[in-house]
Amino acid sequence: MNLAKDMDAPELAALLHFYADAGVEWLVEDEPVDRFAQFAAQKAAQAEARAPASARQQQPTNYEQAPTSQAAAATPKRTTPTTRASAPPPASAPVSVPDEQAVASARFAAESARSLDELKTALEAFNGCNLKNGARNTVFASGNPASGIMVIGPMPNADDDRDGIPFSGRQGQLLDRMLGAIGLSRDGVLLTNVIPWRPPGNRMPSQAEMDICRPFLERQVALAEPKLLLLLGNFPARFFFGGNGTIHSMRGEWRDLSFGGITVSAIATLHPQELLAAPANKALAWQDLLMFKMRFSGH
Repeated sequence: MNLAKDMDAPELAALLHFYADAGVEWLVEDEPVDRFAQFAAQKAAQAEARAPASARQQQPTNYEQAPTSQAAAATPKRTTPTTRASAPPPASAPVSVPDEQAVASARFAAESARSLDELKTALEAFNGCNLKNGARNTVFASGNPASGIMVIGPMPNADDDRDGIPFSGRQGQLLDRMLGAIGLSRDGVLLTNVIPWRPPGNRMPSQAEMDICRPFLERQVALAEPKLLLLLGNFPARFFFGGNGTIHSMRGEWRDLSFGGITVSAIATLHPQELLAAPANKALAWQDLLMFKMRFSGH
C-alpha cells in the first residue's frame, strides 16, 4: 500500500484530483470516532429493548414503602431501559426534498425574473433542490447573451463546480478549440448547463431534480432569445428532444424548440468529454459543427 509520506508533490496532487473528480468531499472527520464502541453500544441497546419485562427494573407499587424525602434527595434518579428506548433521536439538519411544491416554487421564481441578472439572483437564492446542498457553486451562464448563439451542456463537473463557470478544465479547453474552428469563441456565445449544480459523484440527476431545474433553464433561453442552440451530449439532447436515444442517433439534425413564445433551432452533437474519451468521434462532431456554422453564417 502506498502511503502519503512516500509520495512526492505531483503524485499527491494527482491523487487529490482523482478524489475530487470521484465526488469525495472530506477525507477525515473533525473528531475521531470509535466505530467499535458505537457498534457495541447499539447492540447493548437492542438487547435491552428485547429483554422481557420481568428482567427490567420494576417501579415501586402502591403498597411498597416510599423512600423518605432525605433518602430520595440523596439517591440519584435512574432512567429505566424503557425510558432510554423511547428517547427521541437527535434532530438532523433539514434537507430540501424534490416534490411538486418545489417544482411550482422553481417555476414561480424563474417566471418572476425579467432579466438574466435577476434570474441568476433567483437561482442562487433558490433552496428547493437537493443538488444545491452538496455543490460548491451555483454555475450560471457565462458569455455574450446578445450573440444569438447558446451552447448548452449537461451539468457542472468538478472543475465547473470549483470555478463557478461552465465548461472549465480539459473539456472547456477542447470546447474552446471546437468553437474556434468555426469562427466562434467562448466570450462570443452564451455557455450554460441544463443543471446548475454538480450532482454528488457526477451521478445522473433524478427526474424530480430535472423537473425542478427545467423552469430556470427554459426561462434562461427565453430571456437570452438565441437564434440557435448547440446541445452537447446525451443528456441535453434527451432533455430537449425527449426519448431515450443516444447522441449518435440524435446528433446532426436540426429541430425547432419553443421557449416562452419564441422558436429556436437546435442541433445536438457530442460533448467534449465524450470526444476526450473517444477521439475517433471527433470526425462526427466536426460534421455537426460545420452544419452549425452554415446555419449561423447564412450559407
